[in-house]
Amino acid sequence: MTELVRFESAEGSSLLVEVDDEEYGVTRVSRGRDGVVEAAQTLDEALRSTQPTVKAIVQSIRACAPDEFEIEFGMKLNAEAGVIVAKTALEGHFTVKLAWRRP
Repeated sequence: MTELVRFESAEGSSLLVEVDDEEYGVTRVSRGRDGVVEAAQTLDEALRSTQPTVKAIVQSIRACAPDEFEIEFGMKLNAEAGVIVAKTALEGHFTVKLAWRRP
């Protein structure tokens, strides 16, 4: 079963996200008059929480000195936990592609 969660932004706009109500962190502590669950964090706070991890990954990859790199990972928004790295099969995942060009 799914549920709608409202994530407010710092500017006052909001984003409705459909989440699985069996997911970790969905708590029915705050529900608006329209029946939508209010997220515990703003969208900005939830996304900001990913920055240290993303920076650490980028720094680690830059140490390999590739000419190009691409990092791909899925993010799930959750009412209580904010942002969660989405899983593939049974594991959380990052896909990293590195490229070196010969002179």
